[in-house]
Amino acid sequence: MSDYKSPIILALDTPELDVARKWIESTNDVVKYYKAGLEFFLNHGERGIHALRNEGEFELFLDLKLHDIPNTVASATKAISHINPRFLTVHASGGAAMVSAAVQAAPHIDITAVTILTSLSADDLSQIGFNDGPLHSAVRLAQLSVESGAKAIVCSPLEVEAIRAAVGQQPTIITPGVRPAGSALGDQSRVMTPAQAIKSGSTLLVIGRPITSMSSPREMLDRAREITDSTL
Repeated sequence: MSDYKSPIILALDTPELDVARKWIESTNDVVKYYKAGLEFFLNHGERGIHALRNEGEFELFLDLKLHDIPNTVASATKAISHINPRFLTVHASGGAAMVSAAVQAAPHIDITAVTILTSLSADDLSQIGFNDGPLHSAVRLAQLSVESGAKAIVCSPLEVEAIRAAVGQQPTIITPGVRPAGSALGDQSRVMTPAQAIKSGSTLLVIGRPITSMSSPREMLDRAREITDSTL
């Protein structure tokens, strides 16, 4: 891989395999992490992941957000462990036993616990029973997950500083809800700029439309490089 240390995880949020491949081809000179989410995986499965890997060398963030009883999550984790993603997401709210089951099922994968979805506002959280609000809920879930063996955490950039203080420097902290200055918020409610997120303690940043909405491969690459440079 290149020595150019970009913190970007490019979100391949498309059901179209050819589109995702073109995004990788366009940005792989800068971007070395790519996120394949539930929509992509349900459409294309393991074959789709292999097709993406033919476009360049990168680390895979497999964002399936597993959430079920511990035995089921362990079985699901084992079923996809041969794909060898760098990161595999589970919902931290599934509890300590569930997170631990995923960790034990695939010790070679960085099990990544999702705390509070960045699309949820404080009012949304209150409606579904998280009465402590986004910050305290995310910190508590992050601590539970790290204690259960998770090697990475997903959280809003607004919670990064408090989570980093709670879990220390070792876990990887991955933050969606990152938007370059002037970008549309899309479906995100709690956001920061890339530079602000890195300064707060984020390790990697999930970014999609601010790059993939560019009109040409060259513009996508330039945008990825611009975002990266803003964090250095």
